[in-house]
Amino acid sequence: MAGNLTFEALEAAVKDGTIDTVLACFPDMQGRLMGKRFHAEGFLEIAEGETHCCNYLLATDLEMATPSGYASTSWESGYGDYVMKPDLTTLRPMPWLEATAMCLCTVEDHTTHAPVAHSPREMLKAQILRAAALGFDAVMATELEFFLFQGTSDEITKSGFALKPISNYNEDYHILQTSKEEYVMRPIRNHLRSMGLPIEGSKGEAEAGQEELNIKYADALATADHHTIAKHAIKEIAYQNGVAASFLPKWHKDRVGSASHVHQSLWKDGKNAFFDPDRPHAMSKLMESYVAGMMKYAADYTYFMAPYINSYKRFAKGTFAPTQLVWSIDNRTAAFRLCGADTKGVRIECRVPGADMNPYLAQAAMLAAGLKGIEEKLTLPAPFTGDAYADDDKLHIPRTLGDAREALMASDMLKAAFGEDVVRHYARAAEWEIEEFNRVVTDYEIARGFEKA
Repeated sequence: MAGNLTFEALEAAVKDGTIDTVLACFPDMQGRLMGKRFHAEGFLEIAEGETHCCNYLLATDLEMATPSGYASTSWESGYGDYVMKPDLTTLRPMPWLEATAMCLCTVEDHTTHAPVAHSPREMLKAQILRAAALGFDAVMATELEFFLFQGTSDEITKSGFALKPISNYNEDYHILQTSKEEYVMRPIRNHLRSMGLPIEGSKGEAEAGQEELNIKYADALATADHHTIAKHAIKEIAYQNGVAASFLPKWHKDRVGSASHVHQSLWKDGKNAFFDPDRPHAMSKLMESYVAGMMKYAADYTYFMAPYINSYKRFAKGTFAPTQLVWSIDNRTAAFRLCGADTKGVRIECRVPGADMNPYLAQAAMLAAGLKGIEEKLTLPAPFTGDAYADDDKLHIPRTLGDAREALMASDMLKAAFGEDVVRHYARAAEWEIEEFNRVVTDYEIARGFEKA
């Protein structure tokens, strides 16, 4: 595994012509990479300094619109600049792009040079520091599920989104069908591994054309970086191979959705602090309080795991997406699944996030809730047994984006963890999504009511 580039290695590669382009970028509110392409020599000139971007990039939507209602930026304030300060520890080659490297940046206030509080990467860093103050390292892993469709995204858009998956049948763990897709998946695995991401493997998922990429666990910030870079790479490599990759959580009412499960644990002195061989399931008291915190505050942070209207279409019975906020032992119908019970690898998997989550925001919110559970010394109820799709309104995941926004706005826990201004910022993002959706007349409404209404 090649690993990250050192600055000295980048200088040498620029000098010998191996690298001529460097992407300076940062994750936006949606978890996409935003930034600039530098001539490599130009990047070397600013690498230990800074470059700039418009501050609307952390107050926009999926369409890159500039909604009103944000306190941090507006037409009235003139849409000024943020500072992008390269984090040289994140230098990596981008082997699927010719002679190209990338570097993630810290987003800072243009005047004070303080980190921007609602920048997703900074929000996660703050919770990692909070865990460190308690003596713990946050260790996480994310799974990336997505669909591959015939034709590039540009071709599909021109067709009016006539979507045809790359395969014709459920390919969960299916070696024959996934062999047909190796022209896309093999370069994804190999390119990401060669740029330093600890890729473990890929597999077919539980639907036609659905894939899963697995990346080894790491510290929480590295995990979010790995996830974001991998998601970006998957889209670009798919495009290069004439197909489209989509992380939409639910693309068809009769098909299962795409998730992004998050595994997590706290470590201390290089050992899993969630492990206690003398307790039931090897779950330490610390782990029980952490999981109890995740459960108690799950509705508060659901927005950060399910940020769009479509996100809530995924929560359906019998689809392996959860509906009830319960924990269980190795039970894929529960929102929180205990993995590695009775082993040193014991951890909790949150199955709520969809493929559209921003990993920095989701991990930051879950970590905030878990740490709050530790601070409050919460106790964990007995594990749920059986089919967690059984109806219980008291335990149901928020059913709509509107419900999740209300829980977000009412959350004293998240206001304390992130700051009230940050919570209001993301509540406005949710509100905007609802406003935009409510303006649209859908194909469903026309087909259902055109003649019959």
